[in-house]
Amino acid sequence: METDSVFPQPAGSEAGRASEGNGRKGSMDGDDRSGNPYAGLVTHLRASWLSRKTWPREYRMAQLEALGRFLDEKKQEILEATAADMGKPPFEVELSELLLCKNELHETLNNLPHWMKDEQVDRPLATRLDSAFIRKEPYGVVLIIAPWNYPIYLFMGPLIGAIAAGNCVIIKPSEVSKNTERLVAEALPCYLDQDCFAVVTGGVQETTRLLENKFDYIFYTGSPRVGQIVMTAAAKHLTPVTLELGGKNPCYVSDTCDVPNVARRVAWGRFFNAGQTCIAPDYLLCTLEMQEKLLPALREAITEFYGPNPQESPDFGRIVGDRQFQRVQRLLCSGRVAIGGQTNEAERYIAPTVLVEVQPSDPVMQEEIFGPILPIIVVANMDEAIDFINSRERPLAIYAFSSNDKVVNQVLERTSSGGFCGNDTLMHVTLTSLPFGGIGNSGLGMYHGKFTFDTFSHRRGCLKRGMGRETLNAPRYPPYSQKKFGIVRATSKVTRKDDCILL
Repeated sequence: METDSVFPQPAGSEAGRASEGNGRKGSMDGDDRSGNPYAGLVTHLRASWLSRKTWPREYRMAQLEALGRFLDEKKQEILEATAADMGKPPFEVELSELLLCKNELHETLNNLPHWMKDEQVDRPLATRLDSAFIRKEPYGVVLIIAPWNYPIYLFMGPLIGAIAAGNCVIIKPSEVSKNTERLVAEALPCYLDQDCFAVVTGGVQETTRLLENKFDYIFYTGSPRVGQIVMTAAAKHLTPVTLELGGKNPCYVSDTCDVPNVARRVAWGRFFNAGQTCIAPDYLLCTLEMQEKLLPALREAITEFYGPNPQESPDFGRIVGDRQFQRVQRLLCSGRVAIGGQTNEAERYIAPTVLVEVQPSDPVMQEEIFGPILPIIVVANMDEAIDFINSRERPLAIYAFSSNDKVVNQVLERTSSGGFCGNDTLMHVTLTSLPFGGIGNSGLGMYHGKFTFDTFSHRRGCLKRGMGRETLNAPRYPPYSQKKFGIVRATSKVTRKDDCILL
């Protein structure tokens, strides 16, 4: 959720027309009784959910298949919209938006029948003849608020899991990536059941009013500051949330490593999407000796990737908006520019930049950079690097590079973060088998693959007993006695395996 509103209308044209045709309102002229413009839309989706329309497996899979058709048939429009919004190279869009979405979709379609099955659980002697299981049920009507930096993948990933779990969904794309927002609002409702899924557009005002409604789950991706606002709004209705937030992701480089490989992997992770990636390495930690080795290697990697003038490269993106450009540009005053530093406000271009002589108190170290700037903080050794990491808020990701696996393991074992990647950057996010999420200031909850299905599923504990065999229940009924309790304890207790007494 950004502070600048590009579209004043809260619903895409197709979604808005469909809402009116169905006798419900998805726009600012909505429900007069509650005074909230989105109350009618939420009420309609809740009625659809209560009808259990979204519950059958066949329905969920049909809607997921429709998402696949959206990605296939609107591929060219997606490439054009993301290029218009951020100058995204087609390769980066294909990789980080389309391929990752398809991987999530295929993982879900391949496994949904298994994920939906009741999960049988162990039972003590007293309930051995009964049926005890966990049923995975949808929460109801869920809200997904997506950011602008990966405007397809970061709404589609949660949406896949929400549909798979049987929920009705309202999607709120970011108004900052305005061309992609328009595409999603106009095209996506044509593929999905409009009684159960809707797209709402708009800026801060519209999102604030939207959050006044009671949802059964809210999934938000964005900044910690706005995450607090979302969580406060959700608390009024006791609505559970997943918050995928940002943070300053540290990257420790030890003195023993393959310097050219480190430079390429760090440069790729930092400057991919012009640095506008929540899991990008936000700053390097290394010794002064390693810094002197890294600088020429980083310069060479940047030239290898983007040529002598990255501004002319078709493979280097742009900052998404003027406000974001000005904020990132101000961070260039920290430390000293060792590589890059050039800017062009008309193009919203900031060159791949490396800063040295950076102090922890400098502006670039006080906020998530979200741009193509890489500060280097000099430390004496690994212990000092770990202490520096642990003195700050827990990040969304931590990276560690070393030819010595013990060093990588030390960083892993002595720090805490949402995710971890050794000897590379970004790649852990590509695995549907790994959970993705933050901890502390970088967020709460997790998703990707089955973890997304689990996030949007209520795990309902169920016990079914027969009406007969009442004599087996007699020991638990009054009048009580020690003899009765002995029977209850013997048939109900859980014993510890391999008990031992430490003398």
